[in-house]
Amino acid sequence: MTHEEIQAVYASGPEAVVALVEFLLERMAEQEQIIAELRARVKELEDRLATDSHNSSQPPSSDRVKPPRFPSGRLPSGKRPGGQPGHPGRTLRMVETPDRIVIHRPTQCQYCGASLKSKQVSESERRQVFDLPALKLEVVEHQAESKRCPSCRQTTKGQFPETVGQPVQYGEGSRPLGST
Repeated sequence: MTHEEIQAVYASGPEAVVALVEFLLERMAEQEQIIAELRARVKELEDRLATDSHNSSQPPSSDRVKPPRFPSGRLPSGKRPGGQPGHPGRTLRMVETPDRIVIHRPTQCQYCGASLKSKQVSESERRQVFDLPALKLEVVEHQAESKRCPSCRQTTKGQFPETVGQPVQYGEGSRPLGST
């Protein structure tokens, strides 16, 4: 309604104003009913979209394709991985006493082929590699010896530990956690 139409209703008297207000209240009640129905429908659709094979009895083939996520949840910055230019670098520090030293001696000149076996070292460059030792299965053989008594002439045999009950078996350190 325009401003002029509202003033015309007002000029028509109190009954016209009451009729207009009643009409508008009826119209508002209809709209509230429609809004409640639409809200219920939106909730139903949102609930339907939220279900997949993980939280309902639907088969996995009915799952919608979800947009890819970045593993860390962060968006890419556009920078290359690692330290950026101007960043002060950090590296492993050499240790004073390494576990093992491997010397690489040249035996002949790489240019003319002359022998260098008896020549003094002019300089040495060091590099260190930090690494974990390879896992290696340790096999322990238990042997129970038998000995004959010089007094009674009977043979006595050494006893295996209680944990060694079979000719071949896995040890305590190679068993899965929680098993006996």
